[in-house]
Amino acid sequence: MSSTAHHSVLDAALAPAAGIPPAQSPSRLLRPRMMQLMADLVAFTASFFAYQGLRTVLFTDDVRTFGLVQNLLVSGIISLAWVVVFWMGGLYKDMYVRSPFDELFAVIRQTFFGSAVFFLLIYLSSPPSYQESPRLVFVLYWVMITSFAVTGRLMARGLQHRLRERGVIRIPAVVLGSHVRAERLLADLARERAWGYDVVGVIVNETGRGSVGSTPVLGTTASLPAILDRVRPTEVLISMDHSDHTELLRVVAECADAGCHVKIVPDMYEIVSGQARTHQIYGSPLIDVNPELMQPWEAFAKRALDLTVSLAVLALGLPIWLILAAAVKMTSKGPVFFVQERVGRNGVVFRMAKFRSMYANDRRGPTWTKENDPRVTPLGRFIRKTHLDEIPQLWNVLRGEMSLVGPRPEQPFYVEKFTAMLPYYRRRHKVRPGITGWWQVKTKSNPESREEIENRLRYDFFYIENISFKLDLEILVRTVFVMLRGHGRA
Repeated sequence: MSSTAHHSVLDAALAPAAGIPPAQSPSRLLRPRMMQLMADLVAFTASFFAYQGLRTVLFTDDVRTFGLVQNLLVSGIISLAWVVVFWMGGLYKDMYVRSPFDELFAVIRQTFFGSAVFFLLIYLSSPPSYQESPRLVFVLYWVMITSFAVTGRLMARGLQHRLRERGVIRIPAVVLGSHVRAERLLADLARERAWGYDVVGVIVNETGRGSVGSTPVLGTTASLPAILDRVRPTEVLISMDHSDHTELLRVVAECADAGCHVKIVPDMYEIVSGQARTHQIYGSPLIDVNPELMQPWEAFAKRALDLTVSLAVLALGLPIWLILAAAVKMTSKGPVFFVQERVGRNGVVFRMAKFRSMYANDRRGPTWTKENDPRVTPLGRFIRKTHLDEIPQLWNVLRGEMSLVGPRPEQPFYVEKFTAMLPYYRRRHKVRPGITGWWQVKTKSNPESREEIENRLRYDFFYIENISFKLDLEILVRTVFVMLRGHGRA
């Protein structure tokens, strides 16, 4: 009997598991990020009044007095500003994303930079005695806000720990792997109640028993999407045989597509490296595959850069683009723009435009251009080498369908073809596609063989693994030099 047939038989035998109701996530008020927010708001407010009291004692000529209402209003505004500073630093995430030490250092970093901004505002509105000791002003404010914020965070973590131990906070989870490895992981989870996992079932990648210990088997990995859609766990804990690389990559991709957070055993990290940022979970033998690839401030800066550059290039270069459009129209028959469907973020199909660089009467199906391709017009050869044909895609950037930097969007035909060859190919769609990217500034060959596709994926996964605002800037600078050298594809 084939492996597929074995899976089908086991899934049928485990049909009663379909009666398991969807998992229940913790109340929103009990989610760690909400507790962090409430602790921070208390800390920010308390630090404001404590600082105001200290300021009155140390600087006696600061005789300004404010009523309770005014103080509450100012403290509310400052607290909201601090919430934005902490959010931009990625400090509002659910449990296990960082160790206590990582969180402590992140708080110190954010309070330092935030205090530097607030210090200027306080300094400029302070009396002469205050302005004579600027470093003292900064240190006092930073120490005050940091002390209260760290204390609040530690108390929130302690409360979460106690609530998980007592079963008040439970994280719906599914364990995925072989019977032996799943049983070992379940034993670890049973010993560490403070992790807070409520395992509703096991998904196996082999035939065998209908349960692992007292935990029911929900089915096999062959039916993974259907099981996740039915059970809807918050997290999937993977403990598979690390030798089956292709199967693991497929599983991780399907879990991500279902919106589940994924955690894997450490010896599998090298297999999924390049697909998401990873964080060691403090005190746990699991590694978190974090779907939040960028810090919030970096995501904000990346989008702001997309909008700023796109608007500037389209507006300032408008006379050039009109001349180029007229040249395309006059040098060959056909429309000015070549419009084609591409697959974007989360698999959404959108229409992408370029200045037409080929003769319009070509009837071939989806294919890439080759060296000295006869379909390319003389003008098209120039605009392709200088990448000027890509300018209309800035409109896609403004619409949010693309970014300036990211993996190149592919046609649906090729997405299906490559996904059939490499099941983890669609992981490229976890970020916005880009006009330029790491692969474009490093090579210019079109991938046709499996080896070339895998090589391109390595470049794409390198970008996704190391995605940052700084890397985007580097790629944009490299792209400018590529354009100036005329190294585009002709």
